[in-house]
Amino acid sequence: MELQAFLAAHVGFAILVTAHAVTTGRDPGKWPFVTLAFGLAGIAAYVFYDEPTESGRI
Repeated sequence: MELQAFLAAHVGFAILVTAHAVTTGRDPGKWPFVTLAFGLAGIAAYVFYDEPTESGRI
């Protein structure tokens, strides 16, 4: 994979995580940055490991 495509994918993933957090009312917290650095692993952590609190905020 070319470096530009790799970076574009990670930026796109980070944008998707941020957009999801905004549309669902969640606080994106650190997850856009983690996703930017680690790609799909960041998305998995955002979805599976960061449980919202009772108020809906992380």
